[in-house]
Amino acid sequence: MSRGRPAPLLEVRGLVKRYREGEGERTVLDGLELELAAGEFMVLLGRSGSGKSTLLNLISGVDRADAGTVRLDGADLGQLSERGRTLLRRDRIGFVYQFFNLIPILTVWENVLLPMEFAGRAPAAAVERARGILERVGLAARTDTYPDRLSGGEQQRVALVRALVHEPRLLLADEPTGNLDAASGAQVLQLLRELSRGRHAVLMVTHSEEAARVADRALVLEAGRLRPLQAGEP
Repeated sequence: MSRGRPAPLLEVRGLVKRYREGEGERTVLDGLELELAAGEFMVLLGRSGSGKSTLLNLISGVDRADAGTVRLDGADLGQLSERGRTLLRRDRIGFVYQFFNLIPILTVWENVLLPMEFAGRAPAAAVERARGILERVGLAARTDTYPDRLSGGEQQRVALVRALVHEPRLLLADEPTGNLDAASGAQVLQLLRELSRGRHAVLMVTHSEEAARVADRALVLEAGRLRPLQAGEP
């Protein structure tokens, strides 16, 4: 890091992760290096089984590496207790998944505010923020609607709002457009790009070539390490 340059929001150094397979051992991540700055939208591509979801689990502290370090917003995950990692996920990370993970018996409004209720936060600021983001994504009139009455694109926008309502520093998105039609997927990508600006950052795992085109950076996970996506590469 050069003098005067701010520290990256996410810094991964020498990350190694292995899994036992029968009598042997498989190395999924092999000395992986990664930096992500606040305000950056990064896309991560790779074949199925290359370790993309494993990397997200290590970055979020759901799993622990065999070697290497993960620093998020100044915190070294390897030095935190299990409770410390849980609190870091709760306060500084938002998650968006391919299958939305909305609770069908709750309305849009109830789904959006649920993480804040789990966190025991005072509701006033969260309520105002939730209203503002729902309006921004075009869902202000659907707050009393249940998920089964929404399109796939609308459900994914609700999931985005839910992931952002507590103002996380890092948004992790795992194939968020995988179940969407082209128009809905493009809308979600545009939202992710817009929402990454400022103090947030977005790291998106995907197979989408369109996502790679709109991201600030696109990397490929291959043989346990990251490399830049080459021009013309699918």
